[in-house]
Amino acid sequence: MSEDALLAPGRTIAPGYEVVAHLRRGRDLDVYDAWSYERDCGCVVKALRPERRGHRGARRRLRDEGRLLAQIAHPHIVKAYELIERPDPVVVLETLDGETLERMIERRERRLGLVDIAYLGIHLCSAMHFLHGRGYLHLDLKPSNVISDYGQAKVIDLSIARAPGCGRRGIGTAQYMAPEQVRGARLGEATDVWGIGVVLFEAATGRRPWPHGLKADLNGGGVDARPSLRSLRRVPAGFARLVEGCLELDPGSRPTVREVSDRLEAFAA
Repeated sequence: MSEDALLAPGRTIAPGYEVVAHLRRGRDLDVYDAWSYERDCGCVVKALRPERRGHRGARRRLRDEGRLLAQIAHPHIVKAYELIERPDPVVVLETLDGETLERMIERRERRLGLVDIAYLGIHLCSAMHFLHGRGYLHLDLKPSNVISDYGQAKVIDLSIARAPGCGRRGIGTAQYMAPEQVRGARLGEATDVWGIGVVLFEAATGRRPWPHGLKADLNGGGVDARPSLRSLRRVPAGFARLVEGCLELDPGSRPTVREVSDRLEAFAA
């Protein structure tokens, strides 16, 4: 599709919102930096790509994300200002001044310190504990969906968040999916614990535990062993065991969100 289909700066993207710049394009969505005349401030607007406006699934996912974010308020989850449902769904979000964890990992010459990683994990646990309490799973925790905003980790992109239960095979991002996501098995709070573990592993080492995801390994008959964090970076054995415990293939063998948070508190201290 031509870049000409993108809204140019100065165009109105929704009543009261003017495009400042295009930020990124996904499979279904365009994300814009925009100006809110009512609030007299900048914001982020998620809108359907022009050719996806008639796609029922894409419309539903964007509406569902907007409705969910409008119901919740948490210091470690991006805040939604507004959901505009007609003529096409548009979600208006707060502007975050930080950078994604993915970008931070890429640009830094040295890895994040253990205390910083511990606080990152604590913030993610706090967000997931709250989200789970509201009856939802995130299901797509990864460094590009975490923004560091003045030392505070904030989770973004709740587009596939849903209630626990049997999942559709392959829902999520291939390189970060838990085994139960790959198989289309039952999804629960342990699925987001896997996501926390993957994020902490990559933050600590600069590498994903399974660079290409689990799909090929599982289809080939199973995974022999989870990756060793200490083979990539010298960290306390207890920290490595905690992160690797989040990556147990059996969801029932993973620690709970609360247990992960409590153990990370000791490293943060």
